[in-house]
Amino acid sequence: MAPPRVVIIGGGFGGLQAAKALARAPVQVTLLDRRNHHVFTPLLYQVATAGLSPGDIASPIRWILRRQRNVSVQMADVQAVDAARRVVQLRDGPGDREVPYDYLIVASGATHAYFGHADWARVAPGLKTLEDALTVRREVLLAFERAERERDPLAQRRLLTFVVVGAGPTGVELAGALAEISRHALASDFRMIAPETARIILIEAGPSVLAAYPDALRAFARRALERLGVSVWTGSAVTSIAPGQVRVGTETIDAGTILWAAGVAASPLGASLGAPIDHAGRVQVLPDLSVPGQPNVFVVGDLAAFPGPNGRPLPGVIQVALQQADHAAKNIVRALKHETSAPFVYDDPGNMATIGRNSAVCDLGRIQLKGFTAWLAWVFLHVYKLIGFRNRLSVMTEWAFSYVTYQRSVRLITHESIADNR
Repeated sequence: MAPPRVVIIGGGFGGLQAAKALARAPVQVTLLDRRNHHVFTPLLYQVATAGLSPGDIASPIRWILRRQRNVSVQMADVQAVDAARRVVQLRDGPGDREVPYDYLIVASGATHAYFGHADWARVAPGLKTLEDALTVRREVLLAFERAERERDPLAQRRLLTFVVVGAGPTGVELAGALAEISRHALASDFRMIAPETARIILIEAGPSVLAAYPDALRAFARRALERLGVSVWTGSAVTSIAPGQVRVGTETIDAGTILWAAGVAASPLGASLGAPIDHAGRVQVLPDLSVPGQPNVFVVGDLAAFPGPNGRPLPGVIQVALQQADHAAKNIVRALKHETSAPFVYDDPGNMATIGRNSAVCDLGRIQLKGFTAWLAWVFLHVYKLIGFRNRLSVMTEWAFSYVTYQRSVRLITHESIADNR
């Protein structure tokens, strides 16, 4: 008799953890992802700001799971889930395929949310994939190259103005890294411009940066950004974005580069599950992470609307995805043994964000760290969490080089020439 078929949608942190948690289970696992690689997303901003190469933070999914004999990996674009027939429908060109399942774990994550302004995406790229990171890197470096050739002081000032929308961890890390690039890594590379005069503006609609952190850490993060030369605009909602311009209320900012870090929307795949979804498109799961009316279908990570202790959905962070994926896998094992599934309880390990060289904030519950100590904790934790010895060694080498020299060695502009204007 064939073993039960478990299909996992998504090769991110949640999908990989679910597959690993089923390593000893008497099931056949199929993992589906539109890309062949897993990305360590906390370091995407390092690729976007020329600190690391894409290969430093990504590994092939097949290689990661190569020793797990009950897993097969398929590079495929999932179109929808047909719960009635228990099949996953793939977008595969003529003769689209279907993958049947007995149990399903959906960990397809989230994408950028532009709050009803889809046209902003063309002007203000976000940061969710390696492709996004390379796009941001190209736009940032091209801005300096174009400014070097520009003779009009006003146009030059616009090109050297960078706006980051959203002051969560991604926005704070991007803004800090951009300030360091302009003031250190590129400071002596150009002859016609002074890169260190670049304006970095971080815009946040809420009252503070890093809203999920304690007050003391938020205040420290803001001061650290301002010491780097970042202009922090809080309580400032963006009302319009157009090529070269960001409008905040009645004020218009002329900016050569606009980056988006303000919000995320759940994968549209959730809508095909036939379950209730919230305003962000997240599936409202039951306490055991299963879909209402479908005890064999589990949703984890960014796609799951699971209430935390404060009643609001748990944040879309890696630890939530890892713990939920592990729990969903265990509930599948329980079902195979005809045992009752268990409710999910989140154990919050805390949050951390880096602001720049020697500066970070860590909220570990009762323990709060900031400055150099927090930065060291951030460095070692992120290196430890990277998959593969080669990636750990490469990242440590690059960071050591950058720390000593203030340089960023991956300043490559790809896929576009200086003449290609947006």
